[in-house]
Amino acid sequence: MSEPIRIATRQSPLALWQANSVREQLLALHPDLNIEMLPLTTKGDREQSTSLAKIGGKGLFLKELETALLSETADLAVHSMKDVPAQIPDGLEICTLLERHNPSDALVSNNYGTIDELPDNAIIGTCSPRRQAQLLYLNPTFQIVELRGNVGTRLAKLDAGEFDATLLACAGLERLGLESRVAQTIPPEQCLPAMTQGTIGIEIRSSDARTKALLEPLNHEPTTYLSSAERAFSAKLNGGCAAPIAAYATIDGDRLYMTARVIAHDGTRLLQTTGSAALKDAHRMGTNLAVELLNQGAQDVLDKAEAGLST
Repeated sequence: MSEPIRIATRQSPLALWQANSVREQLLALHPDLNIEMLPLTTKGDREQSTSLAKIGGKGLFLKELETALLSETADLAVHSMKDVPAQIPDGLEICTLLERHNPSDALVSNNYGTIDELPDNAIIGTCSPRRQAQLLYLNPTFQIVELRGNVGTRLAKLDAGEFDATLLACAGLERLGLESRVAQTIPPEQCLPAMTQGTIGIEIRSSDARTKALLEPLNHEPTTYLSSAERAFSAKLNGGCAAPIAAYATIDGDRLYMTARVIAHDGTRLLQTTGSAALKDAHRMGTNLAVELLNQGAQDVLDKAEAGLST
């Protein structure tokens, strides 16, 4: 029997679903593979009482998985790409992106069907500065309350009456068979998605030619262009967990189109730009749109968001 392929994953139900999806796709291509799962608990999972932005950002969901890769305890790690920082540790790379699923945010509420139906002073639970900023831009009376935890935890708090509504990724709800909880698929005009939301990425050691070759057929080329544009935008703005920024790219024929935003954390200001480019210029377009927003004053908006975080 060949050496096993060890998949590192977080232990949340959604992370395990994603890792098992990769496992099943690998076995469909290579039925004789010996695949082992390596569930791990990350710092981001352990520290639920403090906002991610204050304890180091979404990269806290990756560190233990990347340590397992670098120590050769694991051969690949499966991530939600929106949790992956722009900078990958030396010796590692994202070698495969699966086809992007629904990138939109969902309104989840037991009493209201759309964002427009939410009353003034509605209590909305979220831990995302991006969602908070765009919600407050739509209605500055909304009361935003910190809400962390896995999907099940957030839904339980909503059902207990702690909030009027919350926003979650459509893709996560769909993957967990919870489509019925989606009150509204929020149009991007109201809440632009997070960069690479809905995309699963696979990280490996750069030197691991065997694992890279096994994964190569799973890579979805159109998704690589979408991810390249959106991640380039984030990288240029140095967009970490605290940054109220958003970018959403689509493909039509042989062209890429993207809308990008920087929003004041209190919703008082929204900067937006759009662009298009040939697919091969995806990364350059993402960078250029970030520069356009910087020219509109985005750095001041981001600095004020950072200052608000530290108070």
